Amino acid sequence: MIREALQSDSKAIAEIYNYYILNTIVTFELDPVTPEEISRRMKNNKKIGPYLVYEEDNEVIGYSYVSKFRDRKAYDNSVESTIYLKNGYGGKGIGYKLYSELLSLVLPEYHVIIGGISLPNEASVKLHEKMGFKKVGHFREVGKKFGKWIDVGFWELIGNSY
Repeated sequence: MIREALQSDSKAIAEIYNYYILNTIVTFELDPVTPEEISRRMKNNKKIGPYLVYEEDNEVIGYSYVSKFRDRKAYDNSVESTIYLKNGYGGKGIGYKLYSELLSLVLPEYHVIIGGISLPNEASVKLHEKMGFKKVGHFREVGKKFGKWIDVGFWELIGNSY
């Protein structure tokens, strides 16, 4: 079931996200986050758009939200999207369902949705392109994690193309 995230979900969301922080290049964060920090981020991002979770058997196994793309006023019609699934739940169609719901709620409000993807990340690229996102940029070696340089690609979805 997909539903709006509750503050009580912050522990489960932190656990999902911390796996990626500690084990992957998917996020450029280096230090684990606390449930309290997730709760603070949820409050801030809910001002911008929905913050959704995918729940199965009373367990949160994924989440998705949008955040500001940039602070300048002219960017107010663009947001950046985020989606994470609990490790081991990829490839089951959950990400597609969760992202579809997020986009259906966000696109009436915003003109452009941007997805930034640390590369390589075949699963995320595949999901974004399945959702209709088009690659529009590639920055080489802009982040460093686990002692190696990491590229970031940017995909965009323009509201009238979804």
